[in-house]
Amino acid sequence: MTQPLSELTQSLLHAARKAGADSADALAVEETALTADVRGGALEQAERAEGIDIGLRAFVGRRFANVSASDTSSRTIEEMAARAVAMAREAPEDPYAGLADADQIARNWDVNALQMHDPSEEPSPATLQKDATQAEAAALAVKGVTQVQSASASYGSQQIWMAASNGFEGGYRRTNSGHSCVAIAGEGLGMERDYDGDSRIFRSDLRGPADIGTSAGHRALARLNPRKPPTGSFPVLFDERISASLIGHLLSAINGAAIARGASWLRDAMGEMVLPAGLDLEEDPHRVRTTGSLPFDGEGLPTARRALVKDGVLKGWTLDLANARKLGLSSTANAARGTSAAPTPTNWNVSLTQGSASRDDLIRDMGTGLLVTSMIGSTINPNTGDYSRGAAGLWVENGEVTHAINECTIAGNLREMLASIVPANDARVHLSRVVPSLLVPGMTLAGA
Repeated sequence: MTQPLSELTQSLLHAARKAGADSADALAVEETALTADVRGGALEQAERAEGIDIGLRAFVGRRFANVSASDTSSRTIEEMAARAVAMAREAPEDPYAGLADADQIARNWDVNALQMHDPSEEPSPATLQKDATQAEAAALAVKGVTQVQSASASYGSQQIWMAASNGFEGGYRRTNSGHSCVAIAGEGLGMERDYDGDSRIFRSDLRGPADIGTSAGHRALARLNPRKPPTGSFPVLFDERISASLIGHLLSAINGAAIARGASWLRDAMGEMVLPAGLDLEEDPHRVRTTGSLPFDGEGLPTARRALVKDGVLKGWTLDLANARKLGLSSTANAARGTSAAPTPTNWNVSLTQGSASRDDLIRDMGTGLLVTSMIGSTINPNTGDYSRGAAGLWVENGEVTHAINECTIAGNLREMLASIVPANDARVHLSRVVPSLLVPGMTLAGA
């Protein structure tokens, strides 16, 4: 019988103390993952993976080291602790390293209220194969679709337990189910592909596999017969599927690790306008049935809702304990960690204020420009915010979509781009990043 994760973390802490650690924290993660891939109506690949990983971070004064293993035997745990303490003694001192104070750690939370896991039984391999087969068949039923590159269905379950010598102990379980399909339209050198997919905590919330396949097929058709756009300055509308990447660049720029290094194009922007007036960017780690929700962070601090940007004005960095100490601030309970690495700052669920106009309204009003539906590669200067990415999508002429576009580059400066965005009202509210389609009134396009 598998040892409970709570016992594993306590064993790690006990071994660390015995080996000479002044303080320590431990993490145990048990995971199960199932995937079924279908091609040509037949099962192409089925996988099931199960495992337990454990990690220990040991402190000797202000020196620390992190070790991990996938073997949970008592001998391995003792060896891990001895190795971690020996490594910590040789590590350079870090004046900002250390666990949370006892009065900082989370004490009371209601995991069930967040609905982070689906209590129903995991799906059988046959069920996953059936879902993937339906997605493939629906894509192939779209006239003009010549083949399906992949159709998949998946399920995952993760149990996490943390404990630390400062008195913190707690855990939670997550589940995730998904459908995806990549369709190809056209033939020979004229082939184009596109995809659709959905991922939810509860299987009952998933879009049907046939809907996924049909959507992927129509998206592939829309990309047939692409051309290069003219070179010049044009409005660019980032489709809701990829618009969160723009906000992701903002989140990276306000990450405490980047700020502490001075390597951010927003390092001096606290209290300044970074989005248009009227727009808020909010973080809420307690949204129900959302993948970025959790009751406490990777250092055992209680998570809470907060404003990152309010009425266009930057209000706060994203901080773990170490980077907060470097900056003379308090942690925002945004530490994330795995078994093999120390905590780093990351964001939980974020949402951007939606606009009043639909995506079609923005297409109509933008006149002539580019609707970006996919991007590849990126060149982002973290110090200046200069932005350049390969893009593909649909060309808009006089407010109407006319033809597909590929092999173009879009460029601008993130500070200027974000300060001028116009949001649509089409964000999917179940996602961890709720960001609608975003219109940037002027960017440089390099095409023909």
